[in-house]
Amino acid sequence: MPAPQADMPALLANENVPAPLVRLLRGAGLDVEFVAETMPAVSDRAVLQHAAHTGRWILTFDRDYGELVFARLVTPPAAIVYLRQATVTMSEYADRVLALSANRTDIEGHLVVVEGSRVRLRPLPGMPLEPRPGH
Repeated sequence: MPAPQADMPALLANENVPAPLVRLLRGAGLDVEFVAETMPAVSDRAVLQHAAHTGRWILTFDRDYGELVFARLVTPPAAIVYLRQATVTMSEYADRVLALSANRTDIEGHLVVVEGSRVRLRPLPGMPLEPRPGH
């Protein structure tokens, strides 16, 4: 497995992320902590707190994280990448996550909803957003 790439974000893959996707992302050089390996059966709130404390993006198929940060005002992590169920392969999910990781400055501070080939960004509450050049 290649060493994690310093310019890429560290990820925290929720328990519902399939292990083959975690392996693909690690194989591509991303630093991925897998909840199923390091803290199984922990609450979503604890996952959010851990991600915020460690600076990791959350990678999940669970939409509850959006409710926790927007409705219940739990401190958000640097980013939440919500992969909506779609008819795509694990390799296609990995490609989408890698593309998002390569655009780190555009993604941090957002809830990112990935549905098929479509990506939507919503600013996370309480996150300072830097103006992006050209925007």
